[in-house]
Amino acid sequence: MQINPSINGWIEKYINQYANEISHYATEEEFFVACQNSGLIYGYVVNYHLKSTIDDIKWDNEEKIKLGFLSTLIALYKSKKGEEDIDGFIETIIQFYGQISKGKFSFMRMVLPDANSFQKLESIINERLQTNDNIVTKNFTHMVTNAMLFIDVLAFEFYLKNNTISLDFFKDLERKCLALIMLSLNVKIDKSEYDLMLLKMFENSLRYSKVSKINETEIFELIFEGNRTVLENLYLYEVAHMTLLSDGVVYDNEQIFLDDFSLKLNLNKTKQNTGYELVNFIEKHKKELPFFNLNHPVKQFYNNTQDNIGKLVSRNKTRLVKELSESKELVKLLRKSTQHDLSFEEKKKVKKQLLDICKTIPSLTIFLLPGGGLLLPILIKFIPQLLPSAFNENLND
Repeated sequence: MQINPSINGWIEKYINQYANEISHYATEEEFFVACQNSGLIYGYVVNYHLKSTIDDIKWDNEEKIKLGFLSTLIALYKSKKGEEDIDGFIETIIQFYGQISKGKFSFMRMVLPDANSFQKLESIINERLQTNDNIVTKNFTHMVTNAMLFIDVLAFEFYLKNNTISLDFFKDLERKCLALIMLSLNVKIDKSEYDLMLLKMFENSLRYSKVSKINETEIFELIFEGNRTVLENLYLYEVAHMTLLSDGVVYDNEQIFLDDFSLKLNLNKTKQNTGYELVNFIEKHKKELPFFNLNHPVKQFYNNTQDNIGKLVSRNKTRLVKELSESKELVKLLRKSTQHDLSFEEKKKVKKQLLDICKTIPSLTIFLLPGGGLLLPILIKFIPQLLPSAFNENLND
């Protein structure tokens, strides 16, 4: 029976047909390698931990991620519990998301009161994988939305062991990942503008916390605080490895960093079994991978978005000129920024005043959406080019 992950009832159908085919693994290392080979960690799913094959030729990438994500959670449950009790899995995973669904981070808000367990889980997974269909993310879904998806798997592992979980677990692990990305990018000798934007993309994908600036001297302390499982250590290593491979190659100094980091994580033995899976996966799926294809994903996003914002600015030029003419301080700060670095307080003023202007122009409200702040530098870039008269008029006053 054909399964369509975009139609209600897909989980019940999938579990009835394939639950017994989902593998369980003897060790955390074995499970992690299977996750690498599935592609879930990289936002491009190619298998589902199944002992048999499944016809997924008609599924798009988001549908494959749904199945891959569900199968990974089931495989983890089987491996940790040592049992095939799928009813137990359904009950446990719903309880898990129920515990972390607090306030605005509720994955339960779309669950209907009379929904059965399968319908509840469908609503939860749909909500978890929800993307913003706007100019910010529509060209960048895989990386922005799914960059941190594996953290749910690590959190579920914690829940299975401790029978409790809180948003603090997600916040702490996401801060570790962001700190590690910062540290890894710092290792690069030649950092492109796209490497720096890569960091912004990861910041944008953080669902559970507002990320604060992290002092470099505190990064290692942050990464290594608290107790970590082997699975978490393997994932942290993979985050560093992915970051350094964003340009397609790991240089000697970067490999030294990875080897040292592996030792600190006590992965000097297990890394030998997992460290090459990422490279092998890239080689095998290079043409299809959204993250590691020949065009740097951030560069592609930046160029596409720059074109779209240029059109928006051009279409709203008259209104922008009017608003800027009434914002003398903003114009002076933008003019200053072309010659000198602005102070932190000046940057805050620019951001606030630009967003205030965007609020008054319906077409520019995209900058107020999640991730929209990332696009402000692109907007700023167009202002002096397209609105020179507005600059001159304000500066002469």
